[in-house]
Amino acid sequence: MTKVLVLGANGQVARVATALFLKHPNVHLTLFLRRPQRLKGLPSDRVQVIEGDALDRKALEAAMAGQDVVYANLAGPLEQMIRGIVQALNAIGLKRLIFISSMGIYEEIPGERHGSILDPYRKAAAVIEASDLDYTILRPAWMNDRDEIAYGTTQKGEPFKAAKESVSRKSVADLVVKLATTPGLEIRRSLGVNKAT
Repeated sequence: MTKVLVLGANGQVARVATALFLKHPNVHLTLFLRRPQRLKGLPSDRVQVIEGDALDRKALEAAMAGQDVVYANLAGPLEQMIRGIVQALNAIGLKRLIFISSMGIYEEIPGERHGSILDPYRKAAAVIEASDLDYTILRPAWMNDRDEIAYGTTQKGEPFKAAKESVSRKSVADLVVKLATTPGLEIRRSLGVNKAT
């Protein structure tokens, strides 16, 4: 049984990932969010819903206890959240973190500069990369709600492919599920996620 903690479980990608995780009978989910009443109709034998704030380190540590993987799908003061998440992971000895960031944080999109709007994502990624965690950072293109799984990836340092085309949230969620359920996959990597061309 793989135990996955989803931080920001009401996020658009996180909700799609939850549905995909539940297709794997050997996955147990802990869904962590500020307003748990938003999530209804989930199988109680495989899903635990916890009310909590990603800025509350004690709540994070309590939710992380006994987990195998933490998947963070967050918005808000990202650098502050990520610092607390990394500290909580270190405090309980959990290593695996999957974090959704944004394309453009390394200026890897030829001809485009996104400036300070991406600073929170850059700073959060820098905190993660400076840690000794088994992290994977995902940097998706603009996302859409198409019911398709069609994506490719690029590594940090490579130009981002097909940046002008949006990738489906379902594609990003599929990659999250693969990363969480496949030990050793893309450890300490930052992956651009683009629409398959």
